[in-house]
Amino acid sequence: MQTRNIGDVQVGAIGLGGMPMSIEGRPDESRSIAAIHAALDAGVTLIDTADAYHIHADEVGHNESLIARALASYGGDASEVLVATKGGHLRPGDGSWTVDGSPEHIRQAADASLKRLGVDAIGLYQFHRPDPTVPYEDSVGAVRDLLDAGKIRMAGISNANPEQIRTANEVLGGRLVSVQNQFSPAFRSSEPELDLCAELGIAFLPWAPLGGISRAGELGSRFAPFAEVAQEHGVSPQQVCLAWLLAKAPVVIPIPGSSRPETARDSAKAVDLKLSADELARLDAN
Repeated sequence: MQTRNIGDVQVGAIGLGGMPMSIEGRPDESRSIAAIHAALDAGVTLIDTADAYHIHADEVGHNESLIARALASYGGDASEVLVATKGGHLRPGDGSWTVDGSPEHIRQAADASLKRLGVDAIGLYQFHRPDPTVPYEDSVGAVRDLLDAGKIRMAGISNANPEQIRTANEVLGGRLVSVQNQFSPAFRSSEPELDLCAELGIAFLPWAPLGGISRAGELGSRFAPFAEVAQEHGVSPQQVCLAWLLAKAPVVIPIPGSSRPETARDSAKAVDLKLSADELARLDAN
């Protein structure tokens, strides 16, 4: 697979999002592990997770543990796989999502993620979502401390605006390597953040790039140009969408969520799809 950079680490240009494997509607574990193995077989070397990807209050880190088991049981070489996880988002178990960006929580969450992943240092740790009750500098400062202590190898942020990106990079001493924001045909308001990341050479990881778990399958019916271009190339609208995102900037690394081997394989093929300038313009105008 073609590669792109997160910091000084090369990863496959298409990643894998683990969220669908662990929240509401999740499949049995065997299918999720098969999906992870299929992605690895296809050349995926970036897997995105978070401690908040779970359902019940007593299973925090469900997805991290699942990914650790999948990597341990993989028959091939998984030594180059970069696992990116996040902290600062919580699920109390009632279906809601809350935030805790306190430095104390960030430190505790990272320590717990470290144990679940079974690694000496977390490859990429990202502050999951700003907490309006905590100064942003304090939350990112806790991530900086983890980086300085060697508990994480690289630092990133998620759900951030341009000002927060600049602040985080400053707090981290120029060591911010990734920004994970929502971006898809249905959600393009993160264009300023993408442009800033391209300017600064920071990896931009679009989450829900196909429109989210419940709507990814409808992408072609919701956005006709993606279906039309897909038909012209004999591929899925989802592949077209990921190729469109890759063409946005060299820093873009989509992380489509999957819990089925066939969709993981289909997404990985997007790196080989070349779209013309006219096709990209049609998709942009959609």
